[in-house]
Amino acid sequence: MAQESVKYRPLGACTGRVHGTRQALSCRRGMQLEAPSMYDMKNLSRIPHLEANASEGMDAFWKFDRAAFEDGAVSALTKQLAAVAVALTTQCPYCIELHGKAARDAGATDAQLAEIALVAAAIRAGGAVTHATHLFPKTEG
Repeated sequence: MAQESVKYRPLGACTGRVHGTRQALSCRRGMQLEAPSMYDMKNLSRIPHLEANASEGMDAFWKFDRAAFEDGAVSALTKQLAAVAVALTTQCPYCIELHGKAARDAGATDAQLAEIALVAAAIRAGGAVTHATHLFPKTEG
């Protein structure tokens, strides 16, 4: 597979600051390294490489994926809304795009997607709150 070329783009000022810290940027005379995007939907066009090189596993994956999202005790729409919540929580751009579209195709409204986004946010926030309890000494009783 051909390597993607490294590109540089002009910086306003190469300060070496990232989020207020003195971490070094990939700077070269006022230029910043511009790496190829890891999350480009065009990358999904490479899935046939997986299928060609691991056909049994990929066949099993696709069969599992189809079964997981079929109507059952839980509707296909609800499953896609759950997938959107998980995608937002894991912050996977591919999943957000694909399951957001699948949810809309299954009938999801803007209101449903907005509410499911808040569920995902509440779960992320709740995780931070509950894990924060590990910062404090154990109490008796």
